[in-house]
Amino acid sequence: MAQTRAPLRRFLDHAVLCVLAFVFVLPVLYLVLGSFKPSDEVLGGLTGFLPTHLSFDNYTAVLDSFDSEATGYFWRFMGVSLLLSTVVVLGGLIVNSMAAYGLCRLRWRGQKAVFTLVLLLMLVPFEAVAVPLFYLLNEQRNTVWVQAVPFVANAFSVYQFATFFRSIPPSIEEAARIDGAGPWRTFFAIIVPMSKPVFASVAILTFLTQWGSFLWPVLMVSDPSVRPLPLEMSVFQGQMPVDWGQVLAFGVLLVLPVLIVFVFFQRWFVQGVASAAVKG
Repeated sequence: MAQTRAPLRRFLDHAVLCVLAFVFVLPVLYLVLGSFKPSDEVLGGLTGFLPTHLSFDNYTAVLDSFDSEATGYFWRFMGVSLLLSTVVVLGGLIVNSMAAYGLCRLRWRGQKAVFTLVLLLMLVPFEAVAVPLFYLLNEQRNTVWVQAVPFVANAFSVYQFATFFRSIPPSIEEAARIDGAGPWRTFFAIIVPMSKPVFASVAILTFLTQWGSFLWPVLMVSDPSVRPLPLEMSVFQGQMPVDWGQVLAFGVLLVLPVLIVFVFFQRWFVQGVASAAVKG
């Protein structure tokens, strides 16, 4: 009887997962199809899923709309977003991983108190500190670094790294210590190569968060030359009359780099999520 239930349960699990996947894919499909359709056909309800009258006109119009000094250049906005995300991701991987290693693998006075403080910082939303941070850095407005540096250190990333590092057997570090390796060499030569899944997970989540950052650029950026892509999309969408086909084309161009990053790190990201689930 149990053998009969197993295939049925497996079928039901796959059916539920397929339905959920279909529900999550529908908005993305609508976005992509709508970006190739005329504006008057985009908001047509379920008919928006019909692949009719497709063309690249919306993409051409978006790129042509940002092709002068008066309007700014689309690829400059894209470059600013890529630069900001790259700085935050790479800087965050270095700073947060080293902080996590020092908090969970090294022994020093006040270690537990500091780690508890890091955990408490995860509960503080950015909106709660946005205004004080604005006044603190107000003189540095309209710069690239002010959009990136405050977000390099991240409490949640430190927690992710610390959780993974604690799963590494201490005997590995003890063996390295016997061979004469110090904390720096142990970290970079042993711990980092063994932690590719968590590095990939943190990189994807950090990139996704930074790429879609909107509140901070709204507060700190008014110069189009350092305006990131999400902020420029809000400006573009606010222009009247609204051409929804072009807005969706802009949305596809905005989402595309995130998809590329996810595909590149997908294998390690899945390993990181799976290992975290098993440890949990």
